[in-house]
Amino acid sequence: MDYRRTYRSAAIAFADLVSRIPPARLDAPGLGEWTLRDLLGHTVSSALRQVPTVLADRAPTLLVPGPEFYFALVRSASDEMVAAARKASTDDARVTGAALGDQPATAVSGYIGQATAALAGAADDDVVATPAGGMRVRDWLPTRTFELVVHGRDAATAAGVPIDLDPDTLAETAALAARVAVALGDGETVLGALTGRGTLPAAYSMI
Repeated sequence: MDYRRTYRSAAIAFADLVSRIPPARLDAPGLGEWTLRDLLGHTVSSALRQVPTVLADRAPTLLVPGPEFYFALVRSASDEMVAAARKASTDDARVTGAALGDQPATAVSGYIGQATAALAGAADDDVVATPAGGMRVRDWLPTRTFELVVHGRDAATAAGVPIDLDPDTLAETAALAARVAVALGDGETVLGALTGRGTLPAAYSMI
């Protein structure tokens, strides 16, 4: 699959979703302690706004060899680091969500334009500095597609509005989730559940 195309497809689907969210729903519950506006802010920040910055910041060394290891590294962080990261993420989600204003769809479209323009100037094997360490562009960007798809679905559920994700984008995201499960040592359990030969533990998540 073309990771650039699936990223753009996920971004367009997210923008379309945001354009159809009733303004009155923005301050309703979104995900966990976040309102829907906070959730949109987090998605914009993690999957769109940071893309030009990361793509412009070259890393001297490749440290993370694939997108699945990006998420697996997060799971290996200490409780203190996770708590600090979650607080920072929530603070950023609220600030970014508020900055989206009364017409979040317009702001989202602007961020998509900036992200895709930056991507057009990046080579597949450029090594860029990500929060997890140096990664190839072709490995890092699918983690941003993952954010768009997963949180786009979260936002659609919270808003009661469907999101239109194309099959290739869904397939890439689902495959990455499976690869993360394997990297975490849960591959056989997940494979068994997907093939009707077992079940996942209660509340299982690979993130």
